[in-house]
Amino acid sequence: MNDVMQKLPAFVTNHALLVALFVAILVALVAGEVGRLFRKWKSLTPAGLTQLINRDTPLIVDLSASADFEKAHIPGAKNVAMSQFDPETQKDLSKAKELPVVLVDKDGRGLGKAANRLVKAGFTRVFVLDGGTYAWQTAQLPVVKGKK
Repeated sequence: MNDVMQKLPAFVTNHALLVALFVAILVALVAGEVGRLFRKWKSLTPAGLTQLINRDTPLIVDLSASADFEKAHIPGAKNVAMSQFDPETQKDLSKAKELPVVLVDKDGRGLGKAANRLVKAGFTRVFVLDGGTYAWQTAQLPVVKGKK
């Protein structure tokens, strides 16, 4: 152990770029995990959403593009275009502040900002489906086609 500690400064000096990249990746990972711990919304797996549907009546909001929504969506989901998503002015949303609200899109990316907007608007039970409709279909759970 003592030998390693003696060689460490020389290694760091000789491989400064490698060490800098390692430290940057480590900081990014820690920051991401700390952010995840302190955010006010939760991620759900398809199985977790199924459990939530079975024990509660969540409002499922699909923020996918209209064409993607028509191809396949979770039964009972309401489609709202991401560009028109405003938790303060939409009737369905403003009535559901105490209900669990689950945000879904095609692949689950980009829902964090929408979830933060819901939390900021006073929603207390906000969830995001990890992997979106794609994960739901991969888990072989039912989907509906069409506008409703």
